[in-house]
Amino acid sequence: MAVLGAGTMGHGITQLYAQAGFDVYLYDINGEILQDALNKISTNLDLLFQENAITLAEKEKTLQYIFTTTNLEEAVSGSKFITEAVSENLNVKFDLFKQLEEIVDKDAIIASNTSTFSIKQLSEGVQKKDRLIITHFFNPAHLVPLVEVVKSEEIAQEIIEHTVAILKGIGKKPVVLKKGIPGLIANRLQAALVREAFYLLDNGIADAKDIDLAVSAGPGFRWAFIGPLETADFGGLDIWKSVVENLAPLLSKEEKVPPFVKEKVDNGQFGTKTGNGLFTYQGNDEVQNKIRERDIHFIRLLNIKNEEI
Repeated sequence: MAVLGAGTMGHGITQLYAQAGFDVYLYDINGEILQDALNKISTNLDLLFQENAITLAEKEKTLQYIFTTTNLEEAVSGSKFITEAVSENLNVKFDLFKQLEEIVDKDAIIASNTSTFSIKQLSEGVQKKDRLIITHFFNPAHLVPLVEVVKSEEIAQEIIEHTVAILKGIGKKPVVLKKGIPGLIANRLQAALVREAFYLLDNGIADAKDIDLAVSAGPGFRWAFIGPLETADFGGLDIWKSVVENLAPLLSKEEKVPPFVKEKVDNGQFGTKTGNGLFTYQGNDEVQNKIRERDIHFIRLLNIKNEEI
């Protein structure tokens, strides 16, 4: 296995493959980023050990499967499955694809983690369109089960099946899109919900904490095990027909974020990465504590979901 790009998503994807027993070469042009990725992977594994999700021996074994390099050819040599997780810049991806096509095995699959570009857009940058696929992981990649798989018209069904088998083998829950669509599935659903959350906050309906609580303690509680469509079945389609028809005309239809969100972005208030966003964080220590607390909850939920009846 090879993972190209050691940033936010790349290190988590690398950890997943290593935990499943694959030798993984993690590539980045920046050696410091590679070292930071290894530190993050070690911290992730420590937390999994603390929560009894892995043993200390499994942690040590996982780290032994990971190799880092700033040499692209070394990273992909002999690899049959290559995950691209570089920055969401089409020119950067095209430049990488061009280099890859000169050095990878002819039967190697190149799987992009993009959440921004369509498979059609990505295909414009490669000659071997029948070997390119999207495998979209979610942050934190080592914990969130979902991976969205997007195929091109040129790709064979056997490659889709092989990719799905690999993802299931590392403990993921892959979904295969029958058609490519901007935002894929999950981000479209998230965007619709976040747009309405922004609207509620902007109009003073409730504060940010209570809006989040209304989701995490309500629909989000149910959605951990049954999605919105099954929820509709349980509630009754006759009921949901009325709910949607009554509320749809009143829901936000904004095509841009409210001014208060743009103002925060313009002022460099991005959220946890800057210490201020919709919530305010008291320094990096609080941010790291929040992330740790989030991941502990995710690990415990994952353990429960892995024990589903």
